[in-house]
Amino acid sequence: MSVVLIGLPASGKSTVGPLLAQALGVSFVDTDELVEITSGRAIGEIFATDGEECFRALEAQAARQALSQDGVAALGGGAVMNPEVRALLEPHQVVWLDASVVTVTRRVGMNRLRPLLLGDVRQQMTALAQSRLAVYKDCATWRVDAQASPGEVVATIMDHLAQSTPSTTTTDVVTSMIIRVEADRAYDVVIGRGVVAQAGDLVALATRTAIIHPAVMATTATRLAATVPGPVLIQVPDAEQAKTTDNLERCWRELARHGFTRSDVVIGLGGGTTTDLAGFVAATMLRGLDYVCVPTTVLGMADAGVGGKTGINLPEGKNLVGAFWEPRAVLCDLDLLASLPPDQVRSGLGEVVKCGLIGDEAICDIVAESPSAVLATDTVDFAEVLTRSIRLKAQVVTQDLRETDGVGSIGRAALNYGHTFGHAIEQAEKFTWSHGAAVAVGMVFAAEVAARVGLLSADDVARHRELLASVGLPTSYDGATWSQLRAVMSSDKKARGDHLRLVLLDGLGHPVIVSDIDEAVLAKAYDAIRWQR
Repeated sequence: MSVVLIGLPASGKSTVGPLLAQALGVSFVDTDELVEITSGRAIGEIFATDGEECFRALEAQAARQALSQDGVAALGGGAVMNPEVRALLEPHQVVWLDASVVTVTRRVGMNRLRPLLLGDVRQQMTALAQSRLAVYKDCATWRVDAQASPGEVVATIMDHLAQSTPSTTTTDVVTSMIIRVEADRAYDVVIGRGVVAQAGDLVALATRTAIIHPAVMATTATRLAATVPGPVLIQVPDAEQAKTTDNLERCWRELARHGFTRSDVVIGLGGGTTTDLAGFVAATMLRGLDYVCVPTTVLGMADAGVGGKTGINLPEGKNLVGAFWEPRAVLCDLDLLASLPPDQVRSGLGEVVKCGLIGDEAICDIVAESPSAVLATDTVDFAEVLTRSIRLKAQVVTQDLRETDGVGSIGRAALNYGHTFGHAIEQAEKFTWSHGAAVAVGMVFAAEVAARVGLLSADDVARHRELLASVGLPTSYDGATWSQLRAVMSSDKKARGDHLRLVLLDGLGHPVIVSDIDEAVLAKAYDAIRWQR
């Protein structure tokens, strides 16, 4: 078994490798050196004479040779982009030397000897990072901060190797998960601890970076500002109060005042309402700026942060003005949830449970078996259900970004389960109810409707109530009158003309759209979810 070093050019593989091999008392091989020795030519010459394809073939051959023997091996920065090379890594301990674009650019300087870094080194390095980091994360046994000194890096790797298994190591173990959303503009959702630090690399080429955030995230926003170019901090109200035309205009004017151009970036840092607003600001300013989404609540990570929907509210209804605008990336940093109040965790779990009911039964099973663990954001069960819900949403929006209701498939509309009635509650209660709580009641209402039209059983309805109640979410409501709620439901975005359309379940895990449900059925379903007095 070998220890294999991977990472961007100038991340330190060729420096750390010999030191690590010496500490372990084993041999060291650098595949770039091996290519030059076996071919009798410098890498730059191979690129210039025969092209990159020839080099990659020689690189793969060198990787096969290096990985066939024990010791320490340093792979070229692009070697793991080859699926055959990735397959060879499985039995080995793979260490990702992770250094920021700023750091590796500084190390390279204006060196023109690296064929893929000709011209603007920083721009070329940023492009390499954007194409390769997801693969590094997927391959790595451990991630090690390579911005430390070579001796410190070696010491960290030795500490990892001293552990009995990779899973027993501490915070440097790679715990992040990357979920790809293949929409019009593909992007990654990164889930893990400390991943907000990746924002700096994502916006490295910008001149200015707007960070739109609520007051509660002011400290985090200030720390983030120190890592991005030309930071402009814009504080907005918390919750639904942020999503107004007044706040939208204020953000536009701040960007204009600071001279933002099409090469600049907007970061949305906060809950779902903040990221909805920030994404819409990015979508509309100068007809579209790049956008990085950093949701800081369970609800923001499970729902608003993924899928490219952005928007604001009007007095007449929620999210009536908006745009589809895919972010450059979504960074779901679980560390940012540590101080989240319990009621906000519960609110987010409303969307998580929804994903279980519409398509991933394992979420429901985990919630039913371990509701207390799911309520704690530092547990494996919580990370599992959150990741599963994000993965399901990514799969849905990949197939149907703009909610087109494709023939033979409900498409993205499935994600609206519980939302028509839930949004009506939110508006009737002047947004004093959390979104997750309102959607929880909305799902029970939808289940009661589905039972009355023969789509769900009484046991299925009970399953809804039990799951939601187990994490402290409401399953009943008796505020506004039925006629008031029904009027709001008619203005829901999912309506078509005068026809009310509801997302119902035709059996758990099988969402469908049902139109023109008998009004008496809807009224009886409302009676069934009213609080018992």
